[in-house]
Amino acid sequence: MKKALYAASSMTLAAAMLAGCGGNGNDNASPSVAPSGSASASTPDTQASPSASAQEPARKVELKVFMSLPRFKDQFDKYFAQFKAKELADKNVDVTIKLEMPNSDQAGQILKTRLSSNDAPDLFTLHAIADIPTFYKAGYLSDLSDQPYVPKVYESVRKTVTYDGKVVALPLESLSWGYLYNKKMFAELGIAPPQTLDDMKAAVEKIKTTKAAPFELSFQESWIPQLMMALSLGGVVTSAHSDWIEKMNKGEASYADVQDVFNIIDLIMANGTAKPFEVGSAAGSTDFANGKAAMWVMGPWQAETILKANPDMEFGVAPLPVSNDPAGTMINLATSTSLAVSPTSKNKDVALDLLNYMLDDNDSSALFEELKFNPVAEMHKYDTFPWITEASSYVAQGKAYLDLSLPSGVTDETAKLLQSYYAKSVTKEQIIKTLDRTWANAVKNSK
Repeated sequence: MKKALYAASSMTLAAAMLAGCGGNGNDNASPSVAPSGSASASTPDTQASPSASAQEPARKVELKVFMSLPRFKDQFDKYFAQFKAKELADKNVDVTIKLEMPNSDQAGQILKTRLSSNDAPDLFTLHAIADIPTFYKAGYLSDLSDQPYVPKVYESVRKTVTYDGKVVALPLESLSWGYLYNKKMFAELGIAPPQTLDDMKAAVEKIKTTKAAPFELSFQESWIPQLMMALSLGGVVTSAHSDWIEKMNKGEASYADVQDVFNIIDLIMANGTAKPFEVGSAAGSTDFANGKAAMWVMGPWQAETILKANPDMEFGVAPLPVSNDPAGTMINLATSTSLAVSPTSKNKDVALDLLNYMLDDNDSSALFEELKFNPVAEMHKYDTFPWITEASSYVAQGKAYLDLSLPSGVTDETAKLLQSYYAKSVTKEQIIKTLDRTWANAVKNSK
């Protein structure tokens, strides 16, 4: 996230991050394109005078950009307007950007449909850990290794968007995350962030003596309850079942082996705000910002929305306990939202100019700071936010794990199942059986 402590945590992250694994994807090599600030190819001076060149009509280009970040539409509209002005001034290209920003629940399926039906956007966002292997093998990603932005990206972050030895995306969100908590409320109650499951149960009982609920529940969007599984599974697997994913991929394990994840999930669901299916991410941010709940299993990517609802809100980021072994209480390290370029783009030179502008030496720091994202590249010079400093302190202590890489479709299925679990329309045993089957089918279909 931010630079002050990121220098230290980046070293830890670098040690933790693994280089992208090899695959048999298509080599969609893209031509080297000069960054948007450089001079474009033009007719030699012997063929056209400067005055004649200046009178040439601008080349008109439309770029289709697909992003799963609707809460940041205003910020990206503003930044894209800067790019359009720069591209016109530097290259005499008049760019129209058709920006599509569906909500997070729908974005993944819409994008996959577009890609599979040969209707790919010129640029699109994807999840670095979850999506890159599948998208690469399907031939949906351009090789961006020779692009000017690549050497600027921190090595630890660059590895997360590298697959089969190729850089295939530009990282936007590099995250150190756990659950969010109300720092003022915790201080008034004398509560420190719990490091064990019993500590969390005790904290819940103290919070219940106030008017606030222990946990904000916002299940209108299925990706939000899924975050409980993401954090609890990461803690349980990393601390107690380090070979579980490998065994699952071989058909030698089950979610029954890690069913301790339900200990913290059950505690959260039993001690949350009412009517969660009426509350999405925006309303949840407002509720949390205004003290309706003391904790929220939500990442710091909601910081901008929370602070818009209550600029004086002081929140922290802490690792979620999953057992009475503090070793399982860990921060998740991930590069999530990243930006890719379609190999089939009809205006790939301009698409690559926009891609490189996302990490522009002069302009990108202000964008990333406004979005409250982590710094991901060397030119990002802005102060660390307090919640990032706190999360990074756990990373520095070694209490962190690299975001788990699950087969395609498992996360989406988990999201729907946890909504049903809260509604008591499926049991824990049914969730285990369904996720085992979903995982096995995903592995089979990827071969």
